[in-house]
Amino acid sequence: MIHGMTRREAVALMGLSGAALLARHAAAQGTGRVPACVVRPQQTEGPFFIDEKLNRSDIRSNPGRSDTRPGASLELAFAVSRLSGGACAPLGGAQVDVWHCDASGAYSDGAQKFLRGYQVTDGTGAARFVTIYPGAYGGRAVHIHFKIRVPGQEYTSQIYFDEAVTDRVFAVEPYARTGQRRLRNEGDGLFRSGGRQLLVSPTPSGAGYTTTFELALST
Repeated sequence: MIHGMTRREAVALMGLSGAALLARHAAAQGTGRVPACVVRPQQTEGPFFIDEKLNRSDIRSNPGRSDTRPGASLELAFAVSRLSGGACAPLGGAQVDVWHCDASGAYSDGAQKFLRGYQVTDGTGAARFVTIYPGAYGGRAVHIHFKIRVPGQEYTSQIYFDEAVTDRVFAVEPYARTGQRRLRNEGDGLFRSGGRQLLVSPTPSGAGYTTTFELALST
């Protein structure tokens, strides 16, 4: 979510960070004007990225296996745009990689490949994944990693979750069985470095949740 950043502040931040990760400003919706764009911070890739080249939208299982990782289903959509000439336009052909831990806080590795994959944005800039709500592990708030790649450019960051939604998810199995005290967003050093601009608040959908993350790339 974006809170009160002016266009002048956004330009200043862009000047500091060079090519930046951007988000569509909600205040522009319904005005009939080209939406303003404000900076979304990039964040560390972390130690768990593996370029498995798994082109798939449903990332809940190991490739070739029908069993999925247990957890609340999450439909995660990206809406990717490009900022050019002061306007945001849908960005097709961008590779969006996603990876995150399972409900118990474990990441897959070279031998296993669950909860990893990529999609290429369509002509509307959309890339969609079916996954599970991520779990938690020591030292980090609940999050999903993502990377967006276009020729000559690469943007990496993380998505964080509204604590009220996470509280509801973690109150039931399989999340509740871990018995681990979860680190909340404000206790995570990475979240404190721009995480409020990377928050989503998933809404209930069937037996799980759904959310869309909008962003734009500046070139």
